[in-house]
Amino acid sequence: MVTVIETYFAAFNAGDVPGMLDCLSEDVAHHVNEGEIRRGKTLFAEFCAHMSRCYREELTGMVVFEAQGGTRAAAEYIVNGTYLETDAGLPEAKGQTYRLPAGSFFDVADGKITRVTTYYNLADWMRQVA
Repeated sequence: MVTVIETYFAAFNAGDVPGMLDCLSEDVAHHVNEGEIRRGKTLFAEFCAHMSRCYREELTGMVVFEAQGGTRAAAEYIVNGTYLETDAGLPEAKGQTYRLPAGSFFDVADGKITRVTTYYNLADWMRQVA
């Protein structure tokens, strides 16, 4: 199972959304840090397009943890980013850079990610881009 998580994050760092989508089940549940749960690859792809327009990010210091039984995993990492375009309801983008710890949690079935939950400290990010 760790392989699908590592493949997912390698695709993320390469800006390869189709590669990320290949790691997901058709009915993936995407739990974002702030907002509603998005279900399915189509909504996940729309989220990725939005994020790519507003942010450029690379994840470093990646540590992936796998639960016994191989159906759940977690990852801890540092988000190194640049705020490219103003995101609705957030401060104005002026090319600010940021660096913050984050984590993701996963459910996996049949070699595909069925749930992605991501957490980071939004207040910390807001302070960095203010």
